[in-house]
Amino acid sequence: MPEVFRVGSLVFFFYSNEGQEPRHVHVRRGSGSADATGKWWLEPVVMAYADGFNVRERTRIESIILERQQELLDAWNKHFGQS
Repeated sequence: MPEVFRVGSLVFFFYSNEGQEPRHVHVRRGSGSADATGKWWLEPVVMAYADGFNVRERTRIESIILERQQELLDAWNKHFGQS
């Protein structure tokens, strides 16, 4: 589970077995079993799901992804060897 970066309690990461899907990032808050988790497509930035995140958190996450979209795309390409 390669971690790309953290912003406060949010962790932005990939699952290593998902390289065949379109480029996306997972986001987690917390570290226990009842934590919030979500998935956002990167091109275009669209939420796939966001379990446990409220509207304000989802808006903040999407803003972070938009600000750091190229960093996330570059990390995806480096990890999965794709462009």
